[in-house]
Amino acid sequence: MSIQHTEARLSPLPKRVEAASHWPFVAAWLFVCVFYFIQYALRSAPGVMIPELSATFGLTALGVSSLLGLYFYTYAGFAIVAGASLDRYGAKLPIATGVFGVAIGSVMFGLGSMGAAEGGRLLQGAGSAFAFTGAVYLAARGFSDRWLATAVGFTQLFGMLGGFAGQFAVGPLVHGPIAWESFWIYSGGALAIVAFFVLMITPGHPPTRGSLLSMFAPYKVVLTNPQSYLCGIVGGLLFMPTNVADMIWGVPFLHLGLGVETAEAAARSSMVPLGWVIGAPLLGYLADRIGLRKPVLIGGILLALASFLAIVYAPGLLPPYVGGLLFGIGSGAAMIPYSMIKEVNPDNVKGSATGAMNFLVFSFSAFLAPAFGGVLVKLSGGHQMTLETFQHAHLIWVGAIVLALILTFFLRETGSAARKTAG
Repeated sequence: MSIQHTEARLSPLPKRVEAASHWPFVAAWLFVCVFYFIQYALRSAPGVMIPELSATFGLTALGVSSLLGLYFYTYAGFAIVAGASLDRYGAKLPIATGVFGVAIGSVMFGLGSMGAAEGGRLLQGAGSAFAFTGAVYLAARGFSDRWLATAVGFTQLFGMLGGFAGQFAVGPLVHGPIAWESFWIYSGGALAIVAFFVLMITPGHPPTRGSLLSMFAPYKVVLTNPQSYLCGIVGGLLFMPTNVADMIWGVPFLHLGLGVETAEAAARSSMVPLGWVIGAPLLGYLADRIGLRKPVLIGGILLALASFLAIVYAPGLLPPYVGGLLFGIGSGAAMIPYSMIKEVNPDNVKGSATGAMNFLVFSFSAFLAPAFGGVLVKLSGGHQMTLETFQHAHLIWVGAIVLALILTFFLRETGSAARKTAG
């Protein structure tokens, strides 16, 4: 028997072994997606309990916005730590630590004291930085490059399902059978269970040798690449209207600005994250299918812009619930730059690339969350907010979406079709 024939006969075995070795990463990815679901619910849930938070802590609208915005400060900062620790130590310990952090932060927020709430919100943001970054890290090792954008889109699907549940389901819960404090404590218990499974299932990884500071070395590669900044800025501009305008101020806008009852306002506001559930995987799949990122990204931005303008400046033009759903579908394109930043950087800095992306994205929200609350207070003159107040303030988000559209034209096309042409 010839050597060539023997090699041909044996060659499928390594491929099967390699394929089988990916499944532990896929299983771990699924549990981290559950973590992402819960932490996104905790991110959006305060939007349906603003009156309760104001009454408990004695805060104005600006005070509540500042308290909730603490989440984004630690999220942005720990995004850098999350990406670097994943590249150095693997997924198991960093992600499990993040889950435990959010669990403790959730319980602290539910204790009802201002100091505990502030500390809890900071812990929630710090631990949550490991959710999406960790899920994408695992997806990059469990799925082929051909389906990376699709996997990233489905990761965001889990998150936005959590965002949807945090508004649609949590509202009736805290205004009915359970107190708002109990919701946070129960959520902390659920996260502790998830952390246990993450520890048990996630594959181990020997740490890279070197000093502690050396684990941040991959950021030199990522942050000296101008395309990394473009990806982060575009993603950040597209995330802000969801993170701040909808998840914090969506219910007050509908209730105070349009006179919608609180329960219906919560349901209508939850259509935005539900739209992400559809848009993030769908647009990711389209970008993979046609092998081009930018046309799909531009289409999503245009849909988000048109629907946002209709919701805020032409209320009644679109049927109730439809506007928010369309806006969510379109803004789901914000996940495409997460694939692009990986594709414009080397493979050995995948975790750091996602960490840098999250840092840039959530730095925008960290800055704008309290600033937007201040703008609303200033425009209202200390009185009850009106539709005109919100319409003036929401020009911030219109400008953000338009700027994202302009900057997208300067992004390098990284889809498979463009790589084949370049090759």
